[in-house]
Amino acid sequence: MTEPSGETAPEAPEDVEPTEDVREGAGTAPAGATEDGPGATAGEPDAAEEAGETSEKPDGDAGASDAPGLSEAQAELAAQRELRARIEARKAEKGGPVAAGAKLSGTAADLLAAVRAVEGGAAKGSAFYETAAPVPEPSAPERPPTAPPGPPAPERPTAPAPATTAAVREVLARGGAPETLAGPVAAALGEGAAAILLDDPWQLLAVAGVRPEQADGFARALLGPDCGPGDPRRTVALTVWLLEQAALRGHTALETAAVCTGLAAHSVPDPGEAVDTAVSEGAVHLFREEREEAPEEEPDEEVGEKADTSDESGEEPPALLGLDRYALAEESLAEGLARLLRTATADVWEGSELERAAGAHGLVLHTGGEAARAEPVALAAAARERGLRALVAVHSDGGRRALGAAGTEAVTVAALLAGAAGPGRDEDGAFALDLLVVLDAPQLDVETAATLVESLPDGCRLVLSGDPEVLGAPGAGRVFADALAAKVCPRIASRVPDPGPLGELVSGIGVGELNQVEAPGKEIVIVPVRDAGEAVHRTVQLVADSVPRAIGVPPERTQVVTVGHGGSAGTRALNAALKQRLNPGPGRFGGYDPGDRVAYAPVPGRTVTGTVLSADAEGLRLRCGDEELLVPKERVESALRHGWALTAHQAAGTRWPAVVAVLPGDAAGGLSRPWVYTAFGRAERHLSVVHGVDQALPRAVAEGVAPERTTRLRPLLEGLLAAPGE
Repeated sequence: MTEPSGETAPEAPEDVEPTEDVREGAGTAPAGATEDGPGATAGEPDAAEEAGETSEKPDGDAGASDAPGLSEAQAELAAQRELRARIEARKAEKGGPVAAGAKLSGTAADLLAAVRAVEGGAAKGSAFYETAAPVPEPSAPERPPTAPPGPPAPERPTAPAPATTAAVREVLARGGAPETLAGPVAAALGEGAAAILLDDPWQLLAVAGVRPEQADGFARALLGPDCGPGDPRRTVALTVWLLEQAALRGHTALETAAVCTGLAAHSVPDPGEAVDTAVSEGAVHLFREEREEAPEEEPDEEVGEKADTSDESGEEPPALLGLDRYALAEESLAEGLARLLRTATADVWEGSELERAAGAHGLVLHTGGEAARAEPVALAAAARERGLRALVAVHSDGGRRALGAAGTEAVTVAALLAGAAGPGRDEDGAFALDLLVVLDAPQLDVETAATLVESLPDGCRLVLSGDPEVLGAPGAGRVFADALAAKVCPRIASRVPDPGPLGELVSGIGVGELNQVEAPGKEIVIVPVRDAGEAVHRTVQLVADSVPRAIGVPPERTQVVTVGHGGSAGTRALNAALKQRLNPGPGRFGGYDPGDRVAYAPVPGRTVTGTVLSADAEGLRLRCGDEELLVPKERVESALRHGWALTAHQAAGTRWPAVVAVLPGDAAGGLSRPWVYTAFGRAERHLSVVHGVDQALPRAVAEGVAPERTTRLRPLLEGLLAAPGE
């Protein structure tokens, strides 16, 4: 890595994954609301959902748009609902009890009702409590079994009925909570939201951003002395809330001991009893993964002893607690992958190692860096020459454009699932495909992956390709990592190295080495800073002046990547400084002006970047890549952020000609090897590192392993597909 030659760096914004911040508004937030810290720790998903920096709305008519038809976001959510219903129907046909740790308890109808009830509250409103950390929110809070399920029709409106909202507003006023929470509460709890809150005030925790202490205050105002820390309603709601918070960090389940520890931290007198109550009421599910008996093995000829196939402790795997939605998704995904492996007809394909593996198997995993993306793309082209229906799907439009000419035939996973691109579906809801290649596979969360796999017909081949070193999906799960670890299908590792000084730098980081790299063309520049204020100043300077002058990359093609949303050099601070320099204006359209770069979350867990074009009575109009999108007026605050600066999680799956990675001193605790690898790897031609963390950077590269996510997919796959003796 080279030192800068007098070049200064512009300010770097924080990760701009829209996250649903619950902010102060027309009322005072209850005590305990705190501002986001410097960012989520490395390895934890940044908030990849809805976010807004202002409570203002776009100019125009105060009424919401009545445009007919479904938006892309609604279409995507509707497609997921239909496919999950089909999953449930298949499970119901099997009937009967299931083995412990293999499937959910309860009837399929109960599961489907719970999933639909959760999805019915997908729209998030403005909230008035600050979240404690910039982590992604789930698409909707898990709902207790007492809440009535919503209707399954895809065309159902996302906004709650006015009468429901009005009734909720009255209850909130009685409990001293901001009445502006009425919309989010009604959306989360459904038609009977007011009655549910009166009976169980802790259901206020179903709204993203509400903290337990705030729900406690609301409950005391409504119930008086009739409530206490051990109230079963409180303990059940807290158990669900803890699992929802874990999902924001990527977990699909938690060990029972971890949940009990969390309950104890919130003054629950008997955490074990609280967990039992939550399980018995069906609010959460208990999973006990059964250990397979290891087969007798022949003594090793050299050692003369039988190989040890048990783990070091010899103990049974710990019991796990999980929510319906993630348990259903993981089990459906495991069954879907097993189905593809079992129904594909083995064939002999000539060509590369990847082509031969894809011809012989229904599921293949391919690993490699940016240059290795060409291999699965070539596989899809070769399959088309064989007369097969093949398609390449990527995480983002930026990833599609990076494929060059081949990208014209690629689609994003979101567009494929929403029906906006791709081959369409047959009468059974399956894609008309013989081969699907998915690039950026580490960015697949478990729910998206389950929906995608469920959409593939029997006999279709699936190739999941990606770089296992990058940060994981912004949603819950670790699909690609779990599939690799399960060893149930061919795993092909690319031998194609990433070229140039940037490729050498990133490759070294991947193996834990922060090497000195020769960069004669200023491909890599280090800009040391003393504090966060200087980091912001230098980042703005780099984006606006130094990089365009020295490298020839304009500001609109340069992306700032930082560790978190909050803090003095997070995305909020950096975006404010970059807007003032690059596109100053009053923010008269809900805080935005034409020409502003933005990050938009059309659905939770997916972020697209674009530029503001204009605003009208319907909302803000953006240009995202080659398309124009409308952000409805009522979603501007919740789904949009300024986008000159992004978090590494938001930036994953996309690359830019120039990247400015901002590492202020207060971000040292959020660094890990995957974060550094992902952030530095977003640069195609030039990388500037605004460096204020001293030795924390090489330490993070050498030792900073991202926290593991607790999931159930690997044992499920192993139980379904592992060969005897493995």
